[in-house]
Amino acid sequence: MNLLKQVGFCGLLFTVFALNGSYASAAVTAEEKATIGLDGTTLTPSGAIRAGNAEGTIPEWKNDPIPLPEDFIPGIFHPDPFAADEVRLKITAQNYQEHADKLSEGQKKMFQTYGDFYMNVYPTRRSVVYEPHVYEAALKNLDRTEFISNDSHMGMIGFTGARRAWAFPIPHNGDEAILNHQSRPRLVWNKSREVTIPVTSSGTFELNNLDVEFHNKWSDIEYAEDDPKLKPMNTTLFYSQTITGPPKLAGQVVLALEPVTFTSNFRKAWAYSPGQRRVKRAPQIVYDNPLTAADGLGTTDQVFGFNGPLDRFSYKLLGRKEVYVPYNPYRLFDQAATPDKVIGDNGRFNQEYARYELHRVWLVEASLKEGTNHDYAKRVFYLDEDSWEVMLADNYDRRGELWRHWEDHQIFYYDVRSIHRVTELQYDFDAHRMLALMIDKSKAPDFGWRAEDKYFTSSAVRRRGVR
Repeated sequence: MNLLKQVGFCGLLFTVFALNGSYASAAVTAEEKATIGLDGTTLTPSGAIRAGNAEGTIPEWKNDPIPLPEDFIPGIFHPDPFAADEVRLKITAQNYQEHADKLSEGQKKMFQTYGDFYMNVYPTRRSVVYEPHVYEAALKNLDRTEFISNDSHMGMIGFTGARRAWAFPIPHNGDEAILNHQSRPRLVWNKSREVTIPVTSSGTFELNNLDVEFHNKWSDIEYAEDDPKLKPMNTTLFYSQTITGPPKLAGQVVLALEPVTFTSNFRKAWAYSPGQRRVKRAPQIVYDNPLTAADGLGTTDQVFGFNGPLDRFSYKLLGRKEVYVPYNPYRLFDQAATPDKVIGDNGRFNQEYARYELHRVWLVEASLKEGTNHDYAKRVFYLDEDSWEVMLADNYDRRGELWRHWEDHQIFYYDVRSIHRVTELQYDFDAHRMLALMIDKSKAPDFGWRAEDKYFTSSAVRRRGVR
């Protein structure tokens, strides 16, 4: 059911005015604002429905963060705060049709394609509770955000005015909904070891090891809200990735600098090749160009479910729905959950490490615009209502056939109050192959790492890229 019907604002209109080939939408109405807040309102500051569902299988959202487990020590892999939870439902190829109304099309196809596929469903934990400044910013965004569309590329959409958090906590359409994913609060600092694993149909695989470092200024409390560094059109994400193995690829570096919204600034990327010992601009690190070290099993803009500019697709908001999605997979983040354990002999994910929960998600359908190109003709995103993270994505080919199913297994890192991936998976139904992006278990991510902006420059990349 559409959100506007759910909260009683069906048919609301908002003002649109011309701006030199662009247009911008006005803020939400006073009636809408009365429904949203930190406490005592129908909606939470992210625009999520505060109440649980009628069946009691989705609980009420409460502004209570996960307490730090007694055995947690900064710098270790996070202990599971829900380790005592037991499986409440097991969905299999034999009974999935009984639960089809709460499954994505990609999940249904997994059951139809693989007779041994199953999903363990656990009690729902609405564990995403950000720092107060995130919710304060989101509520301010109700008045200060303006939607923008211009004629650059194939028609770019974006926004101005918002800071730190979701640009449109009460979305009116698909454009605003997908921009909430783009403007979501994210992990601020990170230095981690990761692996990209393209798995063959016979189950064999080779690890591609990566060192990943980034600074996301958009969510950084160190900057005042009026700091130009937080303007969504300015560069806010500084990202560096170095391949450390296998030896034939070691030393390759990718550097990317990008804004939150691409209406007046685009992604800037560079690549370093150790064979040439040169840093070159890399305009190909965007859209459907092949994901690094993925053996053609994924596109660049699929990381985190979706990333990058929003000009090649048209976005339609399909409303909110209860769906079984990956959530709180702390067992998967355990140091013992290494690739040899979580990738089965059948070349697919070991579902014992997955945790699915029933959550309300926003459905956004992305359709490829005429006159442009992409590997996918249609994509359907399932965005968690409490975080606006893409939890599932079903990706269709040019024939209209469901081609690839994407899952994002993320946890809420309770020490830094931020959600981030543990593992991302993509199943290719044509090739019968899986792609896995995982946190390397040799060392826990370092969220205390810091670097100056000059660390994320092409000259610094060359110095780090020597074998």
